[in-house]
Amino acid sequence: MFQIIGVVVVFAMVFGGFMLAGGHFDVIIKAAPFEMMMIGGAAIGAFLIGNSFKTVLAAGGGFGKIMGGCKWKPKDYTDLLSLLFVLTKTMKTKGVVAIEQHIENPKESTIFQNYPKIVKDHFATDLICDTLRMMTMNLEDPHQVEDVIDKQIEKHHHEAHKPAHALQGMADALPALGIVAAVLGIIKTMGAISQPPEYLGALIGSALVGTFLGVFLAYGFVGPFAARLGQVIDEEGQFYKIIKDVLVAHLHGNAAQVSVEIGRGQIPSEAQPSFAQLEEALNAITV
Repeated sequence: MFQIIGVVVVFAMVFGGFMLAGGHFDVIIKAAPFEMMMIGGAAIGAFLIGNSFKTVLAAGGGFGKIMGGCKWKPKDYTDLLSLLFVLTKTMKTKGVVAIEQHIENPKESTIFQNYPKIVKDHFATDLICDTLRMMTMNLEDPHQVEDVIDKQIEKHHHEAHKPAHALQGMADALPALGIVAAVLGIIKTMGAISQPPEYLGALIGSALVGTFLGVFLAYGFVGPFAARLGQVIDEEGQFYKIIKDVLVAHLHGNAAQVSVEIGRGQIPSEAQPSFAQLEEALNAITV
């Protein structure tokens, strides 16, 4: 919602100010389609050259994240802590054999089925199951496990940021591509140097529209979109760090409720359940 408001504000302030200053839109309207063809087409072409097919698709899907924000809501964090509470308590009270059936096939697990949104996130599910699987194989050094999880999260985070970096690369290129379009306009103007001044003025104005559009698109839209996408990816990455905190706390010998409380303390403030809210959620669980 705020992104749509921002787009409206950018357009209103830039073109509203131009109009109030006495500017005329006829030159911009006439030149914009051709300038956009050159600038936008070149930007898209360069984007395709510089990125893999997977990154291009992810960047397209990233606009959903830009408008919708982080996919993890406060309830999802409570669900994650509840899931980890059940898994760690089952492992502590009933042993590793009781947990194996759940981590080998989480989609059919009676524990995981209670949290379908988490199961749909393959990385979150794999991170939980793979870490617990290592624990069943007697890898119980909390520092070693923490190091392994950190590397997995870092790898995932690096890959998730590729679309944002790709969009930022496009934003960086747009002003220069605007200059390219402007130079072509100047070349066209020089080819008509014998024409009257008013005709040459219109040609120069059209050429400068290219520079304007390149800078306007870069700093008014594509750059902010890339920054927002990066913010959302960072916010979503916090979800996986909670998994690490709880499982490492479990390896340090803490009770399941203490482990999830340690994880609760690391949840972003705007999504963090209170102690009472988490306790109520855990009390509703039958292990």
